[in-house]
Amino acid sequence: MRVIICGAGRVGQGIARHLSHENHDITMIDEDSDLIDKVQTDYDVRGVVGHAAHPAILQAAGADSTDMIIAVTHFDEINMVICQVADTMFSVHTKIARVRARAYLDKDNLKLFSRDGFPIDLVISPEIEVGDAILRRISSPSAVSSIGFEGGRIVLLGVRVREDSALLDTALDQMTELFPDLRARVVGITRGDSVFAPSGNDQLQIDDTAYVAVQRQHVARLNKLFNRGSDDLRRIVIVGGGNVGLYVASQLERDKDIRVRLIEASEERADLVVSRLKQTIVINGDGLSREILEEAGAPSADIVIAVTDDDKTNMLIGKLAKQMGAKRTHALVNSYELVAISRDLDIDAVLDPRALSVSRILTKIRRGRILSIQSLEDGAAEIAEGITLASSPLIGHAIDYDDLPEGITAAAIIRNEEILFPNPGLVAETDDRLLLFYETSQTRKVEQYFRVSADFF
Repeated sequence: MRVIICGAGRVGQGIARHLSHENHDITMIDEDSDLIDKVQTDYDVRGVVGHAAHPAILQAAGADSTDMIIAVTHFDEINMVICQVADTMFSVHTKIARVRARAYLDKDNLKLFSRDGFPIDLVISPEIEVGDAILRRISSPSAVSSIGFEGGRIVLLGVRVREDSALLDTALDQMTELFPDLRARVVGITRGDSVFAPSGNDQLQIDDTAYVAVQRQHVARLNKLFNRGSDDLRRIVIVGGGNVGLYVASQLERDKDIRVRLIEASEERADLVVSRLKQTIVINGDGLSREILEEAGAPSADIVIAVTDDDKTNMLIGKLAKQMGAKRTHALVNSYELVAISRDLDIDAVLDPRALSVSRILTKIRRGRILSIQSLEDGAAEIAEGITLASSPLIGHAIDYDDLPEGITAAAIIRNEEILFPNPGLVAETDDRLLLFYETSQTRKVEQYFRVSADFF
Protein backbone atom coordinates (compact mmCIF):
# COMPACT_ATOMS: atom_id res chain seq x y z
CA MET A 1 0.00 0.00 0.00
CA ARG A 2 1.20 3.53 -0.79
CA VAL A 3 0.90 5.83 2.22
CA ILE A 4 1.72 9.50 2.73
CA ILE A 5 2.30 10.64 6.32
CA CYS A 6 2.07 14.40 6.85
CA GLY A 7 3.97 15.41 9.97
CA ALA A 8 7.26 13.85 11.07
CA GLY A 9 6.85 14.46 14.80
CA ARG A 10 6.60 11.75 17.44
CA VAL A 11 3.23 10.41 16.31
CA GLY A 12 4.19 10.49 12.65
CA GLN A 13 7.47 8.72 13.35
CA GLY A 14 5.72 6.08 15.42
CA ILE A 15 3.30 5.37 12.59
CA ALA A 16 6.14 5.28 10.04
CA ARG A 17 8.18 2.95 12.22
CA HIS A 18 5.35 0.44 12.42
CA LEU A 19 4.19 0.61 8.81
CA SER A 20 7.72 0.44 7.39
CA HIS A 21 8.13 -2.96 9.06
CA GLU A 22 5.20 -4.17 6.93
CA ASN A 23 6.88 -3.09 3.68
CA HIS A 24 4.38 -0.39 2.78
CA ASP A 25 5.56 2.30 0.36
CA ILE A 26 5.77 5.35 2.66
CA THR A 27 6.44 9.02 1.96
CA MET A 28 6.68 11.58 4.77
CA ILE A 29 6.13 15.33 4.47
CA ASP A 30 7.30 17.96 6.96
CA GLU A 31 8.51 21.55 6.82
CA ASP A 32 11.45 20.69 9.09
CA SER A 33 14.28 19.40 6.88
CA ASP A 34 16.11 17.98 9.92
CA LEU A 35 13.13 15.80 10.79
CA ILE A 36 12.87 14.60 7.21
CA ASP A 37 16.58 13.72 7.23
CA LYS A 38 16.04 11.79 10.46
CA VAL A 39 13.08 9.72 9.26
CA GLN A 40 14.81 8.90 5.98
CA THR A 41 17.80 7.66 7.95
CA ASP A 42 15.87 5.79 10.64
CA TYR A 43 13.07 4.27 8.53
CA ASP A 44 12.66 2.97 5.02
CA VAL A 45 10.70 6.02 3.80
CA ARG A 46 10.97 8.77 1.22
CA GLY A 47 10.95 12.34 2.50
CA VAL A 48 9.55 15.59 1.07
CA VAL A 49 10.23 18.98 2.69
CA GLY A 50 7.34 21.43 2.52
CA HIS A 51 3.85 22.41 3.69
CA ALA A 52 1.69 19.30 3.41
CA ALA A 53 -1.52 21.23 2.68
CA HIS A 54 -0.07 22.74 -0.49
CA PRO A 55 -1.16 20.88 -3.65
CA ALA A 56 2.31 21.10 -5.23
CA ILE A 57 3.90 19.43 -2.19
CA LEU A 58 1.29 16.65 -2.16
CA GLN A 59 1.87 16.20 -5.89
CA ALA A 60 5.63 15.89 -5.29
CA ALA A 61 4.92 13.26 -2.63
CA GLY A 62 2.89 11.19 -5.11
CA ALA A 63 -0.63 11.96 -3.87
CA ASP A 64 -2.10 11.20 -7.29
CA SER A 65 -1.14 7.55 -6.91
CA THR A 66 -1.36 7.03 -3.15
CA ASP A 67 -3.87 4.81 -1.35
CA MET A 68 -3.92 6.54 2.04
CA ILE A 69 -2.95 9.88 3.53
CA ILE A 70 -2.37 10.30 7.28
CA ALA A 71 -2.30 13.91 8.50
CA VAL A 72 -0.67 14.17 11.94
CA THR A 73 0.89 17.63 11.98
CA HIS A 74 0.68 19.67 15.19
CA PHE A 75 -2.28 21.70 13.92
CA ASP A 76 -5.83 20.32 13.66
CA GLU A 77 -6.89 22.78 10.99
CA ILE A 78 -3.93 21.93 8.75
CA ASN A 79 -4.68 18.22 9.11
CA MET A 80 -8.28 18.82 8.09
CA VAL A 81 -7.28 20.91 5.08
CA ILE A 82 -4.73 18.28 3.99
CA CYS A 83 -7.52 15.71 3.81
CA GLN A 84 -9.73 18.12 1.87
CA VAL A 85 -7.00 18.85 -0.69
CA ALA A 86 -6.11 15.15 -0.96
CA ASP A 87 -9.74 14.30 -1.68
CA THR A 88 -10.64 17.17 -3.99
CA MET A 89 -7.49 17.33 -6.10
CA PHE A 90 -6.06 13.81 -5.92
CA SER A 91 -9.02 11.55 -5.07
CA VAL A 92 -7.04 9.78 -2.34
CA HIS A 93 -9.12 6.79 -1.21
CA THR A 94 -8.52 6.82 2.57
CA LYS A 95 -7.91 10.00 4.55
CA ILE A 96 -6.97 10.02 8.26
CA ALA A 97 -6.51 13.13 10.40
CA ARG A 98 -5.33 13.77 13.93
CA VAL A 99 -7.72 16.18 15.64
CA ARG A 100 -6.95 17.18 19.21
CA ALA A 101 -9.25 20.10 20.07
CA ARG A 102 -12.32 19.07 22.03
CA ALA A 103 -14.31 21.77 20.22
CA TYR A 104 -14.13 19.72 17.01
CA LEU A 105 -14.78 16.39 18.72
CA ASP A 106 -17.96 17.24 20.62
CA LYS A 107 -20.95 15.18 19.50
CA ASP A 108 -22.77 18.27 18.28
CA ASN A 109 -19.94 19.00 15.84
CA LEU A 110 -19.35 15.53 14.41
CA LYS A 111 -21.16 16.55 11.21
CA LEU A 112 -17.91 18.36 10.37
CA PHE A 113 -16.55 14.95 9.38
CA SER A 114 -19.65 13.74 7.57
CA ARG A 115 -20.11 13.39 3.81
CA ASP A 116 -21.08 17.07 3.61
CA GLY A 117 -18.13 18.26 5.70
CA PHE A 118 -14.43 17.49 5.63
CA PRO A 119 -13.82 14.22 3.73
CA ILE A 120 -12.04 12.43 6.58
CA ASP A 121 -12.51 8.67 6.88
CA LEU A 122 -10.97 8.35 10.34
CA VAL A 123 -10.35 10.95 13.04
CA ILE A 124 -7.72 10.01 15.60
CA SER A 125 -7.20 11.86 18.86
CA PRO A 126 -4.20 10.42 20.71
CA GLU A 127 -4.90 12.42 23.84
CA ILE A 128 -8.43 11.08 24.23
CA GLU A 129 -7.31 7.56 23.30
CA VAL A 130 -4.54 7.71 25.92
CA GLY A 131 -7.04 9.07 28.42
CA ASP A 132 -9.45 6.22 27.74
CA ALA A 133 -6.55 3.75 28.05
CA ILE A 134 -5.70 5.22 31.45
CA LEU A 135 -9.32 4.88 32.58
CA ARG A 136 -9.31 1.22 31.50
CA ARG A 137 -6.10 0.64 33.43
CA ILE A 138 -7.67 2.20 36.51
CA SER A 139 -10.57 -0.24 36.25
CA SER A 140 -7.99 -3.11 36.16
CA PRO A 141 -5.16 -1.66 38.25
CA SER A 142 -3.14 -4.88 38.55
CA ALA A 143 -2.71 -5.21 34.78
CA VAL A 144 0.09 -3.70 32.72
CA SER A 145 -2.38 -3.25 29.85
CA SER A 146 -6.15 -3.41 29.44
CA ILE A 147 -8.10 -3.41 26.16
CA GLY A 148 -11.86 -3.71 25.89
CA PHE A 149 -13.93 -5.45 23.22
CA GLU A 150 -17.66 -5.91 22.71
CA GLY A 151 -18.50 -2.79 24.68
CA GLY A 152 -16.18 -3.85 27.50
CA ARG A 153 -17.80 -7.26 27.98
CA ILE A 154 -14.50 -8.89 27.00
CA VAL A 155 -11.20 -7.51 28.28
CA LEU A 156 -7.70 -8.35 27.13
CA LEU A 157 -5.46 -7.97 30.19
CA GLY A 158 -1.69 -8.00 30.19
CA VAL A 159 -0.65 -9.46 33.55
CA ARG A 160 2.87 -10.06 34.84
CA VAL A 161 3.37 -13.57 36.19
CA ARG A 162 4.82 -13.79 39.69
CA GLU A 163 6.30 -16.72 41.53
CA ASP A 164 3.18 -17.16 43.65
CA SER A 165 0.75 -17.43 40.73
CA ALA A 166 -1.55 -20.48 40.78
CA LEU A 167 -1.11 -20.78 37.00
CA LEU A 168 2.64 -21.49 37.04
CA ASP A 169 3.76 -24.82 35.56
CA THR A 170 0.28 -25.54 34.21
CA ALA A 171 -0.34 -26.38 30.56
CA LEU A 172 -2.68 -23.79 29.13
CA ASP A 173 -5.08 -26.35 27.71
CA GLN A 174 -5.60 -27.69 31.24
CA MET A 175 -6.93 -24.38 32.58
CA THR A 176 -10.51 -25.22 31.65
CA GLU A 177 -10.33 -28.53 33.55
CA LEU A 178 -8.76 -26.93 36.61
CA PHE A 179 -11.00 -23.84 36.60
CA PRO A 180 -14.17 -24.87 34.71
CA ASP A 181 -16.17 -21.83 35.78
CA LEU A 182 -13.51 -19.27 34.82
CA ARG A 183 -14.40 -17.41 31.66
CA ALA A 184 -10.84 -16.60 30.59
CA ARG A 185 -8.14 -17.77 28.20
CA VAL A 186 -4.40 -17.06 27.87
CA VAL A 187 -3.85 -16.02 24.24
CA GLY A 188 -0.38 -14.47 24.19
CA ILE A 189 2.86 -14.51 26.16
CA THR A 190 5.73 -12.04 26.30
CA ARG A 191 8.90 -13.70 27.52
CA GLY A 192 12.08 -11.66 27.59
CA ASP A 193 12.32 -9.84 24.27
CA SER A 194 9.88 -12.07 22.38
CA VAL A 195 6.10 -12.31 22.18
CA PHE A 196 4.29 -15.37 20.89
CA ALA A 197 0.88 -17.00 20.52
CA PRO A 198 1.05 -20.10 22.75
CA SER A 199 0.13 -23.69 22.00
CA GLY A 200 -1.91 -25.86 24.33
CA ASN A 201 1.06 -27.42 26.12
CA ASP A 202 2.85 -24.12 26.81
CA GLN A 203 3.22 -23.09 30.43
CA LEU A 204 3.57 -19.68 32.06
CA GLN A 205 6.92 -18.82 33.63
CA ILE A 206 7.93 -16.28 36.27
CA ASP A 207 8.27 -12.74 34.83
CA ASP A 208 6.21 -13.55 31.73
CA THR A 209 3.55 -11.07 30.69
CA ALA A 210 0.43 -13.13 29.99
CA TYR A 211 -2.20 -11.66 27.68
CA VAL A 212 -5.51 -13.03 28.92
CA ALA A 213 -8.93 -12.61 27.30
CA VAL A 214 -11.46 -12.58 30.12
CA GLN A 215 -15.15 -11.86 30.54
CA ARG A 216 -15.54 -8.65 32.51
CA GLN A 217 -17.34 -10.28 35.45
CA HIS A 218 -14.43 -12.72 35.94
CA VAL A 219 -11.60 -10.16 36.17
CA ALA A 220 -11.50 -10.27 39.98
CA ARG A 221 -11.22 -14.06 40.01
CA LEU A 222 -8.51 -13.98 37.36
CA ASN A 223 -6.53 -11.52 39.48
CA LYS A 224 -6.69 -13.95 42.39
CA LEU A 225 -5.20 -16.73 40.23
CA PHE A 226 -2.31 -14.41 39.43
CA ASN A 227 -2.24 -13.54 43.15
CA ARG A 228 -3.10 -9.95 42.47
CA GLY A 229 -5.75 -8.17 44.47
CA SER A 230 -8.52 -6.15 42.86
CA ASP A 231 -7.79 -3.00 44.83
CA ASP A 232 -10.48 -0.38 45.04
CA LEU A 233 -8.85 2.86 43.88
CA ARG A 234 -9.88 5.89 45.86
CA ARG A 235 -6.84 8.24 45.90
CA ILE A 236 -5.42 9.20 42.49
CA VAL A 237 -2.70 11.75 41.70
CA ILE A 238 -2.29 13.02 38.14
CA VAL A 239 0.90 14.87 37.21
CA GLY A 240 0.41 16.98 34.10
CA GLY A 241 -2.59 19.19 33.31
CA GLY A 242 -2.43 18.93 29.53
CA ASN A 243 -5.20 17.49 27.38
CA VAL A 244 -4.65 13.97 28.73
CA GLY A 245 -4.53 14.91 32.40
CA LEU A 246 -7.52 17.22 32.13
CA TYR A 247 -9.58 14.60 30.29
CA VAL A 248 -8.80 11.83 32.79
CA ALA A 249 -9.54 14.05 35.79
CA SER A 250 -12.86 15.17 34.28
CA GLN A 251 -13.93 11.56 33.73
CA LEU A 252 -12.86 10.47 37.23
CA GLU A 253 -14.90 13.27 38.78
CA ARG A 254 -18.02 11.33 37.81
CA ASP A 255 -17.23 8.86 40.59
CA LYS A 256 -17.96 10.64 43.85
CA ASP A 257 -15.90 8.12 45.83
CA ILE A 258 -12.62 8.88 43.99
CA ARG A 259 -10.44 11.74 45.23
CA VAL A 260 -8.28 13.26 42.50
CA ARG A 261 -5.41 15.71 42.87
CA LEU A 262 -3.66 17.14 39.82
CA ILE A 263 -0.22 18.75 39.64
CA GLU A 264 0.56 21.22 36.83
CA ALA A 265 3.84 23.16 36.48
CA SER A 266 2.47 26.05 34.40
CA GLU A 267 0.54 28.61 36.42
CA GLU A 268 -1.47 29.69 33.39
CA ARG A 269 -2.40 26.11 32.52
CA ALA A 270 -3.19 25.32 36.16
CA ASP A 271 -5.68 28.23 36.20
CA LEU A 272 -7.33 26.85 33.05
CA VAL A 273 -7.57 23.36 34.56
CA VAL A 274 -9.15 24.78 37.72
CA SER A 275 -11.81 26.49 35.60
CA ARG A 276 -12.63 23.22 33.79
CA LEU A 277 -12.84 20.90 36.81
CA LYS A 278 -15.26 20.90 39.71
CA GLN A 279 -13.97 18.54 42.40
CA THR A 280 -10.31 17.94 41.56
CA ILE A 281 -7.75 19.73 43.72
CA VAL A 282 -5.21 21.41 41.40
CA ILE A 283 -1.70 22.14 42.65
CA ASN A 284 0.62 24.47 40.74
CA GLY A 285 4.14 23.08 41.04
CA ASP A 286 6.88 20.77 39.79
CA GLY A 287 5.83 17.11 39.77
CA LEU A 288 9.45 16.08 40.34
CA SER A 289 9.51 17.93 43.67
CA ARG A 290 9.13 15.70 46.74
CA GLU A 291 7.44 18.57 48.53
CA ILE A 292 4.81 18.97 45.80
CA LEU A 293 4.22 15.22 45.59
CA GLU A 294 3.81 15.14 49.37
CA GLU A 295 1.28 17.98 49.17
CA ALA A 296 -0.66 16.05 46.52
CA GLY A 297 -0.71 12.93 48.69
CA ALA A 298 1.47 10.74 46.46
CA PRO A 299 2.88 8.65 49.39
CA SER A 300 -0.62 7.36 50.21
CA ALA A 301 -1.98 7.35 46.65
CA ASP A 302 -3.45 4.20 45.14
CA ILE A 303 -2.02 5.29 41.80
CA VAL A 304 0.13 8.15 40.48
CA ILE A 305 -0.26 8.89 36.76
CA ALA A 306 2.49 10.96 35.10
CA VAL A 307 1.31 12.49 31.81
CA THR A 308 3.49 15.55 31.24
CA ASP A 309 4.84 16.26 27.75
CA ASP A 310 8.30 14.90 28.62
CA ASP A 311 8.94 11.14 28.63
CA LYS A 312 11.93 11.22 30.97
CA THR A 313 10.13 13.43 33.46
CA ASN A 314 7.17 11.03 33.50
CA MET A 315 9.41 8.05 34.19
CA LEU A 316 11.30 9.84 36.95
CA ILE A 317 8.04 10.95 38.54
CA GLY A 318 6.85 7.34 38.47
CA LYS A 319 10.06 6.13 40.10
CA LEU A 320 10.03 8.87 42.75
CA ALA A 321 6.36 8.41 43.61
CA LYS A 322 6.91 4.67 44.04
CA GLN A 323 9.84 5.30 46.36
CA MET A 324 7.66 7.65 48.39
CA GLY A 325 5.01 4.98 48.92
CA ALA A 326 2.55 5.14 46.03
CA LYS A 327 0.98 1.73 45.42
CA ARG A 328 1.17 1.96 41.63
CA THR A 329 2.57 4.32 39.02
CA HIS A 330 1.75 4.81 35.35
CA ALA A 331 3.85 6.88 32.94
CA LEU A 332 3.16 8.32 29.48
CA VAL A 333 6.16 7.42 27.29
CA ASN A 334 6.52 7.95 23.53
CA SER A 335 10.05 6.60 23.10
CA TYR A 336 10.23 2.83 22.63
CA GLU A 337 13.79 2.84 23.92
CA LEU A 338 12.57 4.30 27.22
CA VAL A 339 9.63 1.91 27.39
CA ALA A 340 12.12 -0.96 27.45
CA ILE A 341 13.63 0.21 30.76
CA SER A 342 10.37 0.95 32.57
CA ARG A 343 10.54 -2.28 34.59
CA ASP A 344 13.96 -1.32 35.91
CA LEU A 345 12.40 1.86 37.30
CA ASP A 346 9.58 -0.11 38.99
CA ILE A 347 6.90 1.58 36.88
CA ASP A 348 3.78 -0.57 36.79
CA ALA A 349 2.46 0.42 33.36
CA VAL A 350 3.62 2.52 30.42
CA LEU A 351 1.20 4.34 28.14
CA ASP A 352 2.29 4.72 24.51
CA PRO A 353 0.13 7.15 22.48
CA ARG A 354 1.77 6.13 19.21
CA ALA A 355 0.69 2.51 19.67
CA LEU A 356 -2.91 3.61 20.20
CA SER A 357 -2.87 5.72 17.03
CA VAL A 358 -1.27 2.91 15.06
CA SER A 359 -3.99 0.51 16.22
CA ARG A 360 -6.72 2.77 14.84
CA ILE A 361 -4.89 3.17 11.52
CA LEU A 362 -4.28 -0.57 11.15
CA THR A 363 -8.03 -1.13 11.05
CA LYS A 364 -8.08 0.89 7.82
CA ILE A 365 -5.07 -0.91 6.36
CA ARG A 366 -5.95 -4.52 7.08
CA ARG A 367 -7.95 -6.30 4.39
CA GLY A 368 -11.21 -8.16 4.97
CA ARG A 369 -14.08 -7.71 7.42
CA ILE A 370 -11.89 -6.64 10.33
CA LEU A 371 -13.75 -4.43 12.79
CA SER A 372 -10.91 -3.41 15.10
CA ILE A 373 -7.23 -4.03 15.74
CA GLN A 374 -4.96 -3.38 18.70
CA SER A 375 -1.20 -3.33 18.26
CA LEU A 376 0.76 -4.95 21.11
CA GLU A 377 4.39 -5.07 22.22
CA ASP A 378 5.49 -2.30 19.83
CA GLY A 379 3.94 -4.04 16.86
CA ALA A 380 5.28 -7.54 17.51
CA ALA A 381 1.73 -8.86 17.94
CA GLU A 382 -1.86 -7.78 17.35
CA ILE A 383 -5.35 -8.74 18.41
CA ALA A 384 -8.07 -8.33 15.82
CA GLU A 385 -11.85 -8.61 15.86
CA GLY A 386 -13.34 -9.69 12.54
CA ILE A 387 -16.43 -11.25 11.00
CA THR A 388 -16.26 -14.74 9.52
CA LEU A 389 -18.08 -14.66 6.18
CA ALA A 390 -19.62 -17.74 4.55
CA SER A 391 -16.53 -18.26 2.39
CA SER A 392 -14.03 -17.96 5.26
CA PRO A 393 -11.66 -20.94 5.46
CA LEU A 394 -12.42 -21.09 9.19
CA ILE A 395 -16.08 -22.04 8.80
CA GLY A 396 -16.67 -25.49 10.25
CA HIS A 397 -13.15 -25.71 11.67
CA ALA A 398 -12.24 -26.06 15.35
CA ILE A 399 -10.37 -23.07 16.82
CA ASP A 400 -8.80 -24.43 20.00
CA TYR A 401 -5.11 -23.90 20.84
CA ASP A 402 -3.61 -26.36 18.38
CA ASP A 403 -6.23 -26.10 15.63
CA LEU A 404 -4.94 -22.84 14.14
CA PRO A 405 -1.56 -22.23 12.47
CA GLU A 406 1.43 -21.58 14.72
CA GLY A 407 1.53 -17.95 15.77
CA ILE A 408 -2.27 -17.53 15.97
CA THR A 409 -4.54 -18.08 18.98
CA ALA A 410 -8.32 -17.64 19.13
CA ALA A 411 -9.41 -15.53 22.08
CA ALA A 412 -13.22 -15.63 21.90
CA ILE A 413 -16.28 -15.71 19.66
CA ILE A 414 -19.28 -13.42 19.98
CA ARG A 415 -22.24 -15.31 18.50
CA ASN A 416 -25.79 -13.95 18.79
CA GLU A 417 -24.59 -11.67 21.61
CA GLU A 418 -23.24 -14.68 23.54
CA ILE A 419 -19.53 -14.81 24.44
CA LEU A 420 -17.94 -18.20 23.72
CA PHE A 421 -14.41 -19.16 24.69
CA PRO A 422 -12.68 -21.78 22.51
CA ASN A 423 -12.84 -25.42 23.59
CA PRO A 424 -12.31 -28.71 21.72
CA GLY A 425 -15.93 -28.80 20.53
CA LEU A 426 -16.29 -25.19 19.36
CA VAL A 427 -16.13 -24.52 15.61
CA ALA A 428 -16.40 -21.25 13.71
CA GLU A 429 -19.70 -20.38 12.04
CA THR A 430 -20.77 -17.81 9.49
CA ASP A 431 -21.17 -14.27 10.88
CA ASP A 432 -19.25 -15.00 14.08
CA ARG A 433 -17.32 -12.07 15.49
CA LEU A 434 -13.99 -13.70 16.18
CA LEU A 435 -11.14 -12.33 18.31
CA LEU A 436 -7.69 -13.53 17.24
CA PHE A 437 -4.32 -12.88 18.87
CA TYR A 438 -1.44 -13.32 16.45
CA GLU A 439 2.20 -12.59 15.85
CA THR A 440 2.47 -9.98 13.11
CA SER A 441 4.33 -12.44 10.89
CA GLN A 442 0.91 -14.14 10.55
CA THR A 443 -0.97 -11.00 9.49
CA ARG A 444 -1.70 -12.17 5.96
CA LYS A 445 -3.10 -15.48 7.19
CA VAL A 446 -5.41 -13.68 9.60
CA GLU A 447 -6.61 -11.37 6.83
CA GLN A 448 -7.53 -14.43 4.80
CA TYR A 449 -9.82 -15.63 7.58
CA PHE A 450 -11.94 -12.51 7.18
CA ARG A 451 -11.87 -12.20 3.39
CA VAL A 452 -14.52 -13.28 0.91
CA SER A 453 -12.41 -15.61 -1.20
CA ALA A 454 -11.56 -19.00 0.32
CA ASP A 455 -8.03 -19.42 -0.98
CA PHE A 456 -6.20 -19.82 2.29
CA PHE A 457 -5.88 -23.59 2.62
